[in-house]
Amino acid sequence: MTFELVTANRNYSSWSLRPWILMKALDIPFNDRVEPFATTNYAAFRSFSPTGLVPALIDGDRTIWDSLGITLYLADRFPAVWPTDEAARAWAQSAGCEMHSGFTALRNDCTMNVGVRVELARPSPALQKDVARLTELWSEGLDRFGGPFLAGPVFTAADAFYAPVAFRIRTYGLNVGPIGQAWVDHLLALPAMREWEATALAETWREEAHEAEVRAAGRIIADYRAT
Repeated sequence: MTFELVTANRNYSSWSLRPWILMKALDIPFNDRVEPFATTNYAAFRSFSPTGLVPALIDGDRTIWDSLGITLYLADRFPAVWPTDEAARAWAQSAGCEMHSGFTALRNDCTMNVGVRVELARPSPALQKDVARLTELWSEGLDRFGGPFLAGPVFTAADAFYAPVAFRIRTYGLNVGPIGQAWVDHLLALPAMREWEATALAETWREEAHEAEVRAAGRIIADYRAT
């Protein structure tokens, strides 16, 4: 039986991107089901996800929720989810968990909006701290394991967990140094990331709460989304 992955708006949903890009990049087959925020409410989301949130992975009569839960479930079935090298795997798992539980200022101040470019208002000290940590973390992984991906020569869950951040870096013009920017450029050029971006730009759904968040971040200087 083929997996069904339930995600939301490509433009906004960073949590959805993580398992989607992981499965796409590793050629794990799945049916792609989109439930947009703008047209579906919490009660409707509860019909396919116990938390009323996306993403959710449906495997027969099982529902696996949360991007980390989905990643762990897939890793039990597809060894390529994590690096084969033990040291790289330990680093990748720690880095993925750090993204899952941390970087609060980055999430709140620079929400994912694939289709716009923003001149960021004065960044808070907390955001500056998060960006400095990103720069340090990415440089460590790329230096230790040789790149071009965060934990070595092939795409793994470490890259999937930071894929939404690659879009954020571009949207808000955040400076993660030359090594970090090289990873961002490499990731954004992947066919799967380009596919996600193309779908995001074609969406005409707008969800006011997400739109308000990006306006609060700074001045929108470009909007490439379909109207």
